Amino acid sequence: MNILEVAAISKTYGAGEAAVDALKNVSFSVPKGEFVAVVGESGSGKSTLFNLIGALDTPTSGQIRIDGKDILSLSDEPQTIFRRRNIGFIFQAYNLIPELDVEQNIIFPLLLDYRKPDPTYVEELLEVLSLKERRHHLPWQLSGGQQQRAAIGRALITRPMLILADEPTGNLDTKNSNDVIALLRTAAQRYQQTILLITHNQNIAASADRVLRISDGVLTDLGARKS
Repeated sequence: MNILEVAAISKTYGAGEAAVDALKNVSFSVPKGEFVAVVGESGSGKSTLFNLIGALDTPTSGQIRIDGKDILSLSDEPQTIFRRRNIGFIFQAYNLIPELDVEQNIIFPLLLDYRKPDPTYVEELLEVLSLKERRHHLPWQLSGGQQQRAAIGRALITRPMLILADEPTGNLDTKNSNDVIALLRTAAQRYQQTILLITHNQNIAASADRVLRISDGVLTDLGARKS
């Protein structure tokens, strides 16, 4: 079963001689539980693709389906609710709320949706993320790696169908980068999460189940990793 289906997506900024084709007729699908890396140089179209799949922007043409739902056909409010409940975002900048502690930051998406956290699941996430001893620490009291792990917990708490990670290790050293990627793999395996990871780091991409490359707005499927 494909959780994500991208069909002939194109995105053009500007018009006439000033037009820039950020994405050109991009198509691919991702089945449930797969961990996919999207690689490419700066300006290749990776972040544009991320924003379109996350319904943070609209394509010039094409279709995007998440769990069979055409997200582009939704009006603003239903699209916002669908995104909040079904897509988890992890960014290079951790985007934690400074006034909230680790546990509060993790459960915040549920509170936005007027839902009560499952205490057992919260405890499980804190354990998996190695944050139980830091649950009441504020973001400024955490290392970069700990902040990113809290951001991963925030993305997982709603049990979304799809997690979009945009350069999640960009601000981390090698050890913390490896730890974060290991956690994402754990999420894919343990919780059957479907993960789309955007990165320019070939070593990180090599840990994914499959690699897609974007160059000048054109996507190429490089296939599954070798075991």
